[in-house]
Amino acid sequence: MRYIYLHGFASRPASRKATYFRERFAERGLELHVPALDGGNFEGLTITGQLEVIREHAAGEPCVLIGSSLGGYLAAVYASRHPEVERIVLLAPAFCFPRRWEDELGAETFAAWKAEGSRPVFHYGEGREMRIGFGLIEDGMQYEDYPAATQPSLLLHGLSDTVVPVEYSRHFVELYPECSTLVEIETDHEMGDVLPLLWSHTSSFLFDGPEIDSQK
Repeated sequence: MRYIYLHGFASRPASRKATYFRERFAERGLELHVPALDGGNFEGLTITGQLEVIREHAAGEPCVLIGSSLGGYLAAVYASRHPEVERIVLLAPAFCFPRRWEDELGAETFAAWKAEGSRPVFHYGEGREMRIGFGLIEDGMQYEDYPAATQPSLLLHGLSDTVVPVEYSRHFVELYPECSTLVEIETDHEMGDVLPLLWSHTSSFLFDGPEIDSQK
């Protein structure tokens, strides 16, 4: 079984949550793979490119995906297309990711981004502004807002999340109630103040629940 953690937008494998989860997995004698989803080319970032990075690390084997924010959306998209994914844990998943940018930026700024081909955004992993190409949006529009991931899914979402409101996760669970569970937590989008609680829910879901049928 492979365990893969997918970091958020403008983040990196050494993020606080990724590091915390990697350490908890190591305590259980397990390796948590945390790939750099931009493949070293942040400006050329696309949903398709990130899915390819996941595919390379999953290597066609049974796997579990844990995704934060954009990583959570990617986990759902990938799982909906790959039955070898056996469970997914989604931390404040950024559903509707490509379609939300225009509303958040405003029509004028969004149009300027499209016309110029790229725009600066703050990269939290690098601690500085970096440019992101409009290809992220053009490519992303081919993917569904709420992927039909029917594997057992645990969603953990902050009630004070202003980046990705909890309503997005609530809607996903309404669409797929037979396989998904949402735990709402008193925290914000970063969830940095509730890491032990995130791990408690995650470890219970992955290791203390019913056995996963790795032959399916």
